[in-house]
Amino acid sequence: MHLILVINPGSTSTKVAIFEDEDGVALKTYRHSSDELKEYVRVIDQIDFRLNLVRSFLEEHSFCLAGFSAVVGVGGLIKPVSGGTYLVNEKMLDDLKVGLQGEHPSNLGGILGHIFASEVGIPAYIVDPVVVDELDELARISGFPEIQRRSIFHALNQKATGRRAAHLLGKEYKEVNLVIAHLGGGISVGAHCQGKVIDVNNALDGDGPFTPERSGGLPVGDLVRLCFSGQYDKSDVLKKITGQGGLVAYLQTNNAQEVESRINKGDSTAQLIYDGMIYQVAKEIGCMATVLKGKVDAVILTGGLSRSKYVVDNIKDRVSYISNVIVYSGEDEMKALAEGVLRVLRGEEETKKYV
Repeated sequence: MHLILVINPGSTSTKVAIFEDEDGVALKTYRHSSDELKEYVRVIDQIDFRLNLVRSFLEEHSFCLAGFSAVVGVGGLIKPVSGGTYLVNEKMLDDLKVGLQGEHPSNLGGILGHIFASEVGIPAYIVDPVVVDELDELARISGFPEIQRRSIFHALNQKATGRRAAHLLGKEYKEVNLVIAHLGGGISVGAHCQGKVIDVNNALDGDGPFTPERSGGLPVGDLVRLCFSGQYDKSDVLKKITGQGGLVAYLQTNNAQEVESRINKGDSTAQLIYDGMIYQVAKEIGCMATVLKGKVDAVILTGGLSRSKYVVDNIKDRVSYISNVIVYSGEDEMKALAEGVLRVLRGEEETKKYV
């Protein structure tokens, strides 16, 4: 039996869990207001604040780290890597601390994990970070030599649901072709070809479908003209793309339940915009099916929006001709992190080294 400490720092929360093999025996989510975090100029400045929360959790549940097999943190914005479970090393710590590809609370996952693991001499890992990059070379071409398409997406949840779906199909993840759509505040749709995500929209920078709070891919010429209109500076435009785009821009909310309530009350504008988002998701799924040359073992819908019958039914109506549609509602990042470590501890996968 393996005891694993799981740490998942996010923008508005810190999630901590203890797993006995695949079973979560303790879980707590600490919520953080914007006022609580505004005193920290940089994400790295939050280390002690988050560290104390994890210590409080361990004390609350009377667990001694000496009895643990490993610690795992959510992966951050390190350099592009292939999927897998990585041992936290000095090179990774350096890249997380400087925010190699940007600042985000997920950068703290590996750092916090290393601190706790070092105290008792056990390994610290990250699993399938958002920068997993397994793109086919064709998928990198943007049409503009100065810009290369990048792979930044919900790799942890997509990979976890991919393995789960493969098991349901009686196969290994590396034996199947899947189109997986993670539907949340950000939306990513990936083409999984025999264990590798060979194409996926950049879910961080607004590529792909528009989402509850992101603009999605925009008409390029119109975007350029908007940027040089004199109405907005660089910061304004980036905020409109990520954070103030999508449903927020059209309907002034990122809450899908609120939008569906408005639809049920006869709000035709809300229905048009919501259906437009669903339409774009279905279109992106169709695009990824062509990447796999139509050889798709299943289409997977996951993430928070997949809890909505309205969303799922309307996507199915457009894509069920491609393959069987499997729904894994929500996401279970904590379990996915623990499972990644277990595969290494049990010798089912090799530990990967970050270089």
